[in-house]
Amino acid sequence: MDCLLWLEQLKTDEDLKLYFEACTEEDPGDGSLIRAALGDITRARRMTWLARETGLTREGLYKALSPDGNPEFSTVIKVIKALNLKFHIEPVHVN
Repeated sequence: MDCLLWLEQLKTDEDLKLYFEACTEEDPGDGSLIRAALGDITRARRMTWLARETGLTREGLYKALSPDGNPEFSTVIKVIKALNLKFHIEPVHVN
């Protein structure tokens, strides 16, 4: 799955999960695609709802998840949990 999806395609929890996984795998190592994915998913789910769920402000979320944002790791974890996503790490097997 390509990480560049339109917001309209993020309708189900499974769509969100697959999109987040794809962006996590394709991220170049600077967190830019992960941050972009969380921003896209957040907009698909409504920023006001997420602000309420995370205890963060809408403005703070928009700023943190913008292309120029640099969210704290705790913010990223709060957003992931509020979206009912799971942060998963596993070893990469190189052959």
